[in-house]
Amino acid sequence: MSLTSNQSQQQASDVLMVDLPLDKSKAYPVRLKIINQFFPPDYAATGQLIEELAHQLKGSVSSVEVFTSQPGYAFDAKNPPHAPRREQYEFLSIHRSHSVQLWQKRVRGKTLAGVLFFLRATLHLLRSSRRRELVLLTTAPPFLPFLGYVVSRLCKISYVCLLYDLYPDIAIELDVIENHSWIAKFWDKCNALTWQHSQAIIVLSDTMRDRIVAKQPAVAHKISVIPNWTEPKVIKPIDKNQNWFAQEHRLVDPFTVLYSGNMGRCHDMDTLLAAIMQLKDKPIKFVFIGSGDQRDFVQKKVQQAGVNNCLFLPYQSRENLPFSLTACDVSIVSIAEEMEGLIAPSKLYSALAAGTPVAAICPAHSYLNDVIIAQAGCGDTFRNGDSEGLAAYLEKLSSNPELVKNLGRSGREYCVNNYSKEKIAQDYLQLFCSLPSKKGN
Repeated sequence: MSLTSNQSQQQASDVLMVDLPLDKSKAYPVRLKIINQFFPPDYAATGQLIEELAHQLKGSVSSVEVFTSQPGYAFDAKNPPHAPRREQYEFLSIHRSHSVQLWQKRVRGKTLAGVLFFLRATLHLLRSSRRRELVLLTTAPPFLPFLGYVVSRLCKISYVCLLYDLYPDIAIELDVIENHSWIAKFWDKCNALTWQHSQAIIVLSDTMRDRIVAKQPAVAHKISVIPNWTEPKVIKPIDKNQNWFAQEHRLVDPFTVLYSGNMGRCHDMDTLLAAIMQLKDKPIKFVFIGSGDQRDFVQKKVQQAGVNNCLFLPYQSRENLPFSLTACDVSIVSIAEEMEGLIAPSKLYSALAAGTPVAAICPAHSYLNDVIIAQAGCGDTFRNGDSEGLAAYLEKLSSNPELVKNLGRSGREYCVNNYSKEKIAQDYLQLFCSLPSKKGN
C-alpha cells in the first residue's frame, strides 16, 4: 500500500530526530566558533553541512557557536524567510547577523552580501573572541578565511580554514577576473598569509590538496583531506511505489535520472544536455531539482528542442530530501573540466546514501574516478564532452534493473562505512584536539 505525503513526511521526521553522538563521556577542552555565511533554513549545501557538524560536535567539545547570516540563498529576494537572531541549545549557540537582499542573482549582489558579512564577522570576532577558542572559517563567502589572519594579528586567536572551494582560481577559470590582474595577485597573497598562519587547512579532495601544495608547498603539512558527508540513517533507499514524492511527480513508472542541487557554472551541464538530446525519444525521464546560473539555460534549450522528458523542480525542503533523492533510478554528478580540484560536489554523498547508481561527468584526473569506480563500485564516470558514452550508459541501466540495484547497494554500503556524519565528525574532532592550544588575550 502506498504511503500518503503526510505519512511519509512523518516517517522522515521520526528518522531526523535520531542523533548518534560521538563519545561524550568526556568533553574535549575546545571552544569551537564556526563562521559561515549560510545556515538553515538556507538551502545552501555548506550551511546544511555546518549545521550537521555543529550538532554532531556539541557535547564532544566544550561549546560550539555558529556565526552566520539571515537566510538569502535561493530564496525570493522580495520574501525571504526570517530566522531568529539568536538560538540556544545545550552546548550550541547560533548568532545570525543582518543580510543584504540586493541583486542576489548577480555577482555584484553576492559580492556585496559577502563583504558586509565579512565586516560583521570581523566585529563579532573582535568583540567576542576568548581564550582557548578555535575559529573554523569556511569559504562562504570565498574570501572569509582571510578574516582569520586579520583578527589573529589583533587578538591572537587560533583558526582553521575549511575550503569548500578554491579562490581566486574559480573566479579566474570563470573569467570573472583575469589571471594576472591585481585582484588575483592580491588574493593569492592573502591566501598565502592566511594559510601560513592557520592552525590547519581542511580540503575536500586529494586534487584540491594538490592544487594548494602546488601554490604553497610550505603549508603541505597543515592540510587534512576530510570529505563532506551525508546522513545514511535519514537518506536511505525507498521503493518508488512507496515514495510519495515519486507518486506526486509521476516518477514511479519511467526510468528516471536525477540531477539534484546547484546548476552553477562550475558544473558541466553541456555534456548532460547533449546526452538528453540523444535520449529524447527513449523512455527515460530527467529530473532537475535546484537552481543556479545554468538552470534557465538548460530549461530553455530542452524547450527549444521540443524535448518533453524533462522535469524541473525547485530546491526541496530538508524534510523532503529523503524522498526526492530516492524518487529516481540514477543520480548525475558533474564537474566542469577546469574546475577539478577547485570544487567537490556534495551531491555525490547523498546519491550514495540514496542507493542509486552514480553517473559522473568529470576530467580523467578527477578524484571521482577513484571513489565511484575503484572504491565504491557504484557507477561509472565520463569525460567532459562524452555525451555519447553517458547516453549509452544511461540507456544500458534503463534496461538492466538488476545492475541498477547492485550498483546502488554497493554505493550505499561504501557510504555507510566512509561518509556518515558520525565518522566525518570524528575526523574533525580528532583534528581539532590535535592542534596546539594558543594562549590568547
